[in-house]
Amino acid sequence: MPQYYPIMLDVRNRHAIVIGGDRVAAEKAAALSASGARVVVQSEQFCDEVLALAERGAVTLRRKAYTRGDLAGFFVVVAATGNSALTEQIWDEAQERGQLINSVDVPARCNFIVPSILRRGQLTIAVSTEGASPGLAKRIREQLEPHFPPAYDAYLRLAAAARTYLRQSDLSYEQRDEFFGDFFHSDILNQLTAGNDAQAIALTVALLKRCGLDVAPEAISGELKGNETVQARRGDKM
Repeated sequence: MPQYYPIMLDVRNRHAIVIGGDRVAAEKAAALSASGARVVVQSEQFCDEVLALAERGAVTLRRKAYTRGDLAGFFVVVAATGNSALTEQIWDEAQERGQLINSVDVPARCNFIVPSILRRGQLTIAVSTEGASPGLAKRIREQLEPHFPPAYDAYLRLAAAARTYLRQSDLSYEQRDEFFGDFFHSDILNQLTAGNDAQAIALTVALLKRCGLDVAPEAISGELKGNETVQARRGDKM
C-alpha cells in the first residue's frame, strides 16, 4: 500500500533552509530557489556550487554550525548534513515546530520526500519509488524524457490559450474534452518540435473552428512568445 500522498507544493516566497554545504545541499537549494522559495543555506563551509548560487542571489548564506533554534521561521527544512546525530537533532526541532522536513538519504527522518522530476514548462512529471530506490526513479525519469520533448512548454501554452476561448463559449464539458482529445492526437506537437510555430497555430485555430469558434491566429500567437526560443525548444534540456 502506498505510504505517501503525492502533492504539488507552492513554496513561492516561502522561507526554506538547507543545512549542509556540499554538492547535495547545493542541488536541494537550487531546486527550492528555482521554485520561488527564499532559501537560506547554513553550514560552516560551502562548496563552490553553493557559493555560486549565493553569488547570483539565488540563496542567502548563513555561515555557522547548526544549533537548536536555527529552524525558527522556516516553512521547509532540508537536512543535507551526512551526519546522523546532527540529522536527528534537526529532525527533532522540525517535528516540534510542525515543519516540513526532508533529511537526505534518511527516509525515516522525512515527512516528505522529493521525487525525480522532469519539467517541460508547466508540465511536471514526478517519478517516485517512495524512497526505495532513488537511483531507479532517476533512470525511469530519463527513460521518459524522449517522450516529452522541450516543445511541450509551447504545446501547453497553446493549449492554455485554446482553453481560454473554450471556457468563454457555451460548449459543454464533453465538447471541450473532445477538443483536447483532438488537440492531443493532432500534429501540433510535431510542428512545434520542428520549429513550425505558424503551422501549429493554424492547426489549433482549425480545431477551434470545428467547435464553432472563430479565433484569429494573431490572437493566440502571443502564447508562444515565452522564455524559450524555437532553437531552445529543439534542444534536449531539463
